[in-house]
Amino acid sequence: MTHQYQLSGLTCDGCVATVKKILSQINGIQSVEINSNRDEATITMAQHIATDTLKAALNGHPKYQINDTIRVAKEVPPSVSIGFTDEKDTRSWLETYKPLLLIFGYVTLVSCFAGKDWMTMMRYFMAGFFLVFSFFKMLDLRGFADSYRMYDVIAKAVPAYGFIYPFIELWLGIAFLINFNPFVTNIIALVVMGLSAIGVIQSVLDKRKIKCVCLGAVFNLPMSTVTIVEDLLMVAMSATMLLML
Repeated sequence: MTHQYQLSGLTCDGCVATVKKILSQINGIQSVEINSNRDEATITMAQHIATDTLKAALNGHPKYQINDTIRVAKEVPPSVSIGFTDEKDTRSWLETYKPLLLIFGYVTLVSCFAGKDWMTMMRYFMAGFFLVFSFFKMLDLRGFADSYRMYDVIAKAVPAYGFIYPFIELWLGIAFLINFNPFVTNIIALVVMGLSAIGVIQSVLDKRKIKCVCLGAVFNLPMSTVTIVEDLLMVAMSATMLLML
């Protein structure tokens, strides 16, 4: 028998994979197909399994919730796979990236008023960038980590890196703010952002539809050239500051 359920908490392909893996491990479930665009799960089971059992399986990940839907899905042949629909984002470019543009605008404005020269302004910009971006990532640390490992070269190999990365950004923000050992701070920033850019560039070139989590799992930002520019800008600023030391 096949039943359809409503899901919540899905923010990326990583979330879909996590929920699908957890539900598939329940005894009696034969297949799990998830439509992330409609937040629906179509589950085929050998015998009826109570919704409470499905909910209990997701207890370790409170971000994800599953509930009954009004309608029951029709029997789905084993050869049919209900995958992702290719729905286009109807938002304009400005609407899509408004949060990112506002943050860059505010950080730039504060940096211009706080800095007395180009080096100081860049240092304050870097501090503001890392502090703000780490803040949004920590609002949903698990959601960020699950999404980040979908494209970051290090997080793919070491999933724990997704949980550590926001704290690295936090440390860099504080280090730039207090001007802690500029050489070491800029080297770390250059390496960290450079490695991050590699994963972003690969995803964009492969035309993979992955959610960008530069602002954590809070905002729905698509991976695009904007994300590449963001990472490479930080790499360029770190390199410039190193050359000017």
